[in-house]
Amino acid sequence: MTWIAGGTFRMGSDRHYPEEAPAHRVTVDGFWIDRTPVTNRQFREFIRATGHVTMAERKPDPQDYPGALPHMLKAGSLVFKSPKGPVDLRDWSQWWKFRFGANWRHPAGPGSSIAGLDDHPVVHVAYEDATAYARWAGKDLPTEAEWEFAARGGLDGAEFAWGDEFTPAGRHMANTWQGAFPAQNLASDGYERTSPVTAFPPNGYGLYDMVGNVWEWTRDWYTPKHPNDAPKACCIPENPRGGREDESYDPCQPEIRIPRKVLKGGSHLCAPNYCRRYRPAARHAQPVDTSSSHIGFRCVARDKGAT
Repeated sequence: MTWIAGGTFRMGSDRHYPEEAPAHRVTVDGFWIDRTPVTNRQFREFIRATGHVTMAERKPDPQDYPGALPHMLKAGSLVFKSPKGPVDLRDWSQWWKFRFGANWRHPAGPGSSIAGLDDHPVVHVAYEDATAYARWAGKDLPTEAEWEFAARGGLDGAEFAWGDEFTPAGRHMANTWQGAFPAQNLASDGYERTSPVTAFPPNGYGLYDMVGNVWEWTRDWYTPKHPNDAPKACCIPENPRGGREDESYDPCQPEIRIPRKVLKGGSHLCAPNYCRRYRPAARHAQPVDTSSSHIGFRCVARDKGAT
């Protein structure tokens, strides 16, 4: 882990997606944070030690999903599948498929494995799985403010975790999508899917993959916008903890009562023509029961004695 001394920074952005606004000042205390996302190797150690069964490996309880078709109530997770040609970018079902048998051990579904991927980030972890790992490790998940402060690497207000230019001198600084998403993947950064967690340069705090590779869970409930900036320096929020659970449901789907947490960092599927969320300010709402092939996590500790 790496110690982050804490401080005051401008969180969010007024230049991109509406859920990132308004940019506002926030203060966080010092904390330790994992240098990389949790890897398959690390997660395997947790499973061996605890016997934990991830949500993607469990058959859903019909009582939790009233109205669900019985044949869909099987263990599985969302897997990205590139379509053969252009599709309506408003319809994510054109590239996301719920695949029975997909889980952290079988990231592309039955027949796939994590052989040779020990240093890649673990995926197909729901919020419950991430928090279970954190408790086992004596850690916690970061708040959104902690995560963003760490991701900025000391560059308050910069567009990316390394500065304001996406590919300085033509160099890829993170694992993102090149080409026309979702059908054309040029993989000019060297990776078609996830990458080893130290494959790209660290940010100014020595942290890897704070942008791209996999989205990362935070402990904060999602709200559709940030609070307004404090009118005076004395009123800047300290160690904010996000919204309330009852505010986090999707207003466009009132029949689905699954609360949502904030994901941060973007993933290898973020592309200029579709999802420009490969930035520290970017955020995404994720139902706590839903895992996928591009969501992982890292942990924090708030005790200065941590290592």
